[in-house]
Amino acid sequence: STCSTGPVQCCNSVQHAGAPAAAGLLGLLGVVVQDLNVPIGLTCSPISVIGGGSGGNCNAQTVCCENNNFSGLIAIGCTPINLQL
Repeated sequence: STCSTGPVQCCNSVQHAGAPAAAGLLGLLGVVVQDLNVPIGLTCSPISVIGGGSGGNCNAQTVCCENNNFSGLIAIGCTPINLQL
C-alpha cells in the first residue's frame, strides 16, 4: 500500500482532534484544526515499506497522514492503512 502524501507513518495511537490527548498536544504546538473529528496520529515515525525486514514492522497504528510536519509528535489527517499484503 502506498501513501501519496509522504512516508507511511507508525503512530502509537490515532485519536480525533477533540480527544483530550490530541487537543492538548495541538494546543501546545499552537496548531488550530477546524474540524474536531480529524484523526490525529500521536507519536509517529515514518516506516520503510521497501525491502521489508524489521524496518517495515509497526506494532501500533500504521497510517497515511496529510500533514506530518510536526517532528513526529503529531500527524494530522491520518487514515489507517494495512501493510499486510
